[in-house]
Amino acid sequence: MIPRRSLGLVLAVIFAAGTARSESIDDAEAGAEVFEQCSGCHQIGQGARDAIGPHLNGIFGRGAGAHEGFAYSASMRRAGVDGLVWDLTRLDAYIANPRALVSKTRMSFGGVKDPQERADLLAYLRRFSDNPSNIPEAAPTARGTDHSVAPEILALQGDPEYGEYLSSECVSCHQADGSASGIPSITQWPEDDFVVAMHAYKAKLRTHPLMQMMAGRLSNEEIAALAAYFGALE
Repeated sequence: MIPRRSLGLVLAVIFAAGTARSESIDDAEAGAEVFEQCSGCHQIGQGARDAIGPHLNGIFGRGAGAHEGFAYSASMRRAGVDGLVWDLTRLDAYIANPRALVSKTRMSFGGVKDPQERADLLAYLRRFSDNPSNIPEAAPTARGTDHSVAPEILALQGDPEYGEYLSSECVSCHQADGSASGIPSITQWPEDDFVVAMHAYKAKLRTHPLMQMMAGRLSNEEIAALAAYFGALE
């Protein structure tokens, strides 16, 4: 048994190490400045309340659309049902491009494109989790990575006729006429948004297992063709 005084020392060391890990994503002080871009819609810290967007206290480890009392979009609630949890990797991807993870999010924000600014912002947000040293993520000290789709992939010109040929599996769930009863419509979806979403499934950032499997079988050219076909449907 560890003596009481020694136990206190051990716990202090463990706590200090956990605190260091919690702030090792990057510079939280710089992140507070980056957060100014978010503060028009979100509050954080003591006394934070929901505003245009939900407050961000305890965001790490929280399921998408799971904060009680806030009126989330149907797309955000659906993402939560599909299993989207805000860990370091997915928060980084969402902050970089909100529509990469939640296509019809109501968050009208273009994203923080600079990976360093995102890392600083995440370090700042992480300070307001209940237990920063015990956040459920694969690598607590890992930096986020840039999840934007490469410009050369977005620049691919898809063949809509080929996309129609490929679409048979898609329309077994998604309705080609644009109707949506429980499953979101992908008809007239902007091509860039379609491509970004499909690559997020390929990277397993979006959590729907069937879509991960479907997207994983598609090449860049096939995704571009499907985007062209569904984007042009009337």
